Amino acid sequence: MATAAPRIPRQTATLDLPGSALLVLGAAALLFGIIEGPGRGWTSATVTGAFALALVVFALFVRHGLRAAHPVLDPRLFRLPRLLAGSLGIAVTFFGMFALFYVNAQFLQYVKAYSPLQTGCAIAPLALGMMAVTKYGMRWAQRAGEARAVGAGLALIAAGLLLLATADARTPYLWYLAFLLVLAAGAGLAMPTLSHAIVASVPAHRSGMGSGLQGAARELGAAMGIAVVGTVLSVRFAAGTGHGATAVTAFADATALGYRIAAGVVLVVGCAVVWGLRAGTRAGRGGA
Repeated sequence: MATAAPRIPRQTATLDLPGSALLVLGAAALLFGIIEGPGRGWTSATVTGAFALALVVFALFVRHGLRAAHPVLDPRLFRLPRLLAGSLGIAVTFFGMFALFYVNAQFLQYVKAYSPLQTGCAIAPLALGMMAVTKYGMRWAQRAGEARAVGAGLALIAAGLLLLATADARTPYLWYLAFLLVLAAGAGLAMPTLSHAIVASVPAHRSGMGSGLQGAARELGAAMGIAVVGTVLSVRFAAGTGHGATAVTAFADATALGYRIAAGVVLVVGCAVVWGLRAGTRAGRGGA
C-alpha cells in the first residue's frame, strides 16, 4: 500500500504595511520637494520641510527594516556591492529613459509639428531597438564582464540624451531616429545585465525581495526622471517665453537643457555603478 507523501508546510507571504507606507511617504516627500522647489523657492519652509521629512521617513524605513521580522526591503542587503550597484543602475537607467519619455512626444508634436499618429510611429523604433540589443546584451556581458557592459550601456544612454539635446525643428527625422537608437542600444545593453546582478546577489530564500527591489528601483528612477526633467522644462520654458522667445523655440531650448541635465546624472551615477560592480566582482572572486 502506497504511503502518502509528507505534507510540506505552506509558506504564507507577510505583507509589511508599515514599511510600505514609510517607503511611499518618503518617496512622495522627496518628489514633492523636487517639483515644488523652483516655484516655491529651494529655501522655502515648504520645500526644505519636504526634504527634511523625506530624510526622516527614509531613516525610519531603514530602522523598521532592520527590526521587522519580514520587511518589505531588508536594508542589510545593500551591503552586497553588486546588489547596490545593480539597484542604482536600474534606477538611473529608468531615470534617463523616462526623462526622454516625458518630453519626447511633446517635442515631436510641438516642435516638429507631427500629428499624434506620426509621433507614435516615430517613437516605435525605440522599443524595437531595445528588444534587438537586449537579446545579445547578456552574451556580451559574459564575455566582457558586467562592469564593462553596464558602463557601455549607461554611456550610450547619456550619449543619446546629449545627441537629442541638439535636435530642433530643422533636424531631419533620420538623424533624430539615430539619436533614439543610440539611447535604445544603451538601455538594451544595460538593463538585462543589471537585473542579473541583482538576482544573482540575493540569497535564494529572498529571491522575491530581489524581484521587488528591481520593481522599486525602476519606479523610483522613472518618477525621479519625470520630476527632474519636468521641473527643468517648466522653469526654462517660462524663462524663455518671458524673454520674448516663441513657444516653439522656448520649448526646444527647455527640452535640450532637460536632456543635458539627465545625461549628466546618468554619467555621474553610472560611474558609481561601474565601481560597485567591479568591487562586487572582486569580492566574489576573493570569497571563491
